[in-house]
Amino acid sequence: MDFLEDLEAYNSSMENAYMLVTKRMTLDDIYELMEDGDVSEFYLPFDPMDGDGRDNSTIDLLIEYFISIEEYEKCQELVTLRNKFLGAQ
Repeated sequence: MDFLEDLEAYNSSMENAYMLVTKRMTLDDIYELMEDGDVSEFYLPFDPMDGDGRDNSTIDLLIEYFISIEEYEKCQELVTLRNKFLGAQ
């Protein structure tokens, strides 16, 4: 992979994690997309076999990422999710 491919994979992993953490997508949805051939790779910044990404460190990583690309609505949703279910730290 070159730098641009790495950057694209990183951006994709953040968007994918957002979709999973906010429950807009499930692991079953991902498996279905892969079986149908719609998606060949699905990057995540966490191991979905160890958790669903709804932990403070993953949510904080996502918040920082979405702040950096100025998607503040997603940041607010993630902050609300963290505060409601995990408690702010």
